Amino acid sequence: MAIRSVFGHSRSRRGGAVTAVLAVTAFAAVGPAAAADATPTGPGDGAGSKPTVVLVHGAFADASGWNGVTERLQREGYNVVVPANPLRGLAGDSAYIASVLKAIQGPIVLVGHSYGGAVISSAAAGNPSVKSLVYIAAFMPDKGEALGQLAAKFLGSELGTALKQSPFRNADGSNGTDLSIQLAKFREVFAADLPATTTAVMARSQRPISASALMDKAPSAAWRTIPSWSMIATGDKAIPPDLERFGAKRAGSHTVEVNSSHVAMLSHPDAVTDLIRQAAAGRSPAKPALADTGPSTLALAGFGAAATAMVLTGAGLVLSTRRRGPAR
Repeated sequence: MAIRSVFGHSRSRRGGAVTAVLAVTAFAAVGPAAAADATPTGPGDGAGSKPTVVLVHGAFADASGWNGVTERLQREGYNVVVPANPLRGLAGDSAYIASVLKAIQGPIVLVGHSYGGAVISSAAAGNPSVKSLVYIAAFMPDKGEALGQLAAKFLGSELGTALKQSPFRNADGSNGTDLSIQLAKFREVFAADLPATTTAVMARSQRPISASALMDKAPSAAWRTIPSWSMIATGDKAIPPDLERFGAKRAGSHTVEVNSSHVAMLSHPDAVTDLIRQAAAGRSPAKPALADTGPSTLALAGFGAAATAMVLTGAGLVLSTRRRGPAR
């Protein structure tokens, strides 16, 4: 793979876009590792009323990036599975996550962050247990679409110039290249709204992704047949927010926007948990209360109209009394 040809011309408009976006393809949450057992054992098992929630991380990360969301979901009685994403290639990573899903009984809400979004889009294909897909600052490629190709359509990522390349040897003797984020640029590009002490640890514990994963074509696009929910991170410097909006609009996702860096599940765990809860219930993001036109609202409106009429009537009586003068 000619890595230099991919990242070596970032000064041109198209080259800059490809550089940033190819790099962009990889990202996810970060932190220490802790994957959950895929066998349902709690209130969210196949016999329970709640679906199992599966959380898939992206590149430069491990499963512990979902810790805050996992804790919140577990408190609400959900069974949560947080598998390790291999980060070795889109086809292989998707096949692995698909095998995790097959071991789960009952309905599933499948969630992906960043590169993990591309993984779940293929992993869920053909699995009737997956009832909802949730994308958090994520890629949503169509079938046959490479992440680099998709990312090149939008400018705005700062990841291209922040990447570090490290060669490695595959088991078959062929050479590969791992991508990670330079320590000095990690916080600014990836998690600018988290404390520096936190991102210093994240940068040191990041897991690289194979550069070949950015060239792979998506095997499937499950969002074409499975309802989806999307969160747009408006302060994302890894994946351009406009690219996230493009994917959500194309998929017809129920969409919310949050003023967040790329790692929304870390900086806004409550908002992410709420979106997953909506997906589990099959609801659209909540609308303002005044937009409701149900019976309760109509009743209040009628009461308000009656109260207004009483006020106006009272005002009329006061004016009439004043005109007649003091009562004799």
